[in-house]
Amino acid sequence: MIRLENVSFSYRGQGPSVQNVSFHAEKGEFIAILGANGAGKTTTVRLIDGLIKPDSGKVLIHGADTAESSVSERARRVGFLFQNPDRQICRNTVREEILFGLRSVRGDEKEEALQARTDEILKDFSFTGDEEPFSLSRGQRQRVALASILAVEPEILILDEPTTGLDYLECCHIMDRIRRMNEEQQVTVVMVCHDMEVVLDYAKRALVMAGGRLLADGGVREIFRDAALMEAASILPPQMIGLSLRLGKGFEQCDSTDTIVQTVLDARRGGAKHE
Repeated sequence: MIRLENVSFSYRGQGPSVQNVSFHAEKGEFIAILGANGAGKTTTVRLIDGLIKPDSGKVLIHGADTAESSVSERARRVGFLFQNPDRQICRNTVREEILFGLRSVRGDEKEEALQARTDEILKDFSFTGDEEPFSLSRGQRQRVALASILAVEPEILILDEPTTGLDYLECCHIMDRIRRMNEEQQVTVVMVCHDMEVVLDYAKRALVMAGGRLLADGGVREIFRDAALMEAASILPPQMIGLSLRLGKGFEQCDSTDTIVQTVLDARRGGAKHE
């Protein structure tokens, strides 16, 4: 679905933001890109979406070079949820917002079909359609932006800090909907996220970046358990994994309170003691 081949990019007047990055993503993967501020994460996902073009190397979406494909061609395959939903909401009601995206991307379909798809999405996201987007809370506006993207049924969904500014319940609503789409429809998800708890709960694979370079690519839990890698990328692992690493031998695979407690109970039954 996605392939980066030795991609480099620099913003005008600045040093390289992405340096010689290569990786690929298969259909149905859920990938998190991790790293400190300035690591090159957002630049990487903007390169994937074709919002910017590489200085060297290639970005391929389903085999098509983003440097040669049109915006409309990419929009049919790739949806991009910005960190700030206000940057992509432009209509006066939620219904108009969803229809705007559908008409832009699937305008060759009959109006009745577009209206029916809008009704389906409104029901799925519990909107009436008459709401004014900018009168809604930050979390609700994020849901409006996500609804308008999912309405066109992209094959790839890119998320740039999707939980920023959301409370716990709003975060769960957004991320559970994305996970359902990933699992049921096999949509490939690439997410930039600073919340390592969210990454642990939802992503299956992680790419770690620092200084514009790709340091590691692997399973989320394996990545978080690499203490040297976490230090090199200036990342703190999720609290439960950090605790399991401090507890040491016997707790290596623990990643939640339940698994830590169960490990202690199992050890006691077996006659071992843990301080």
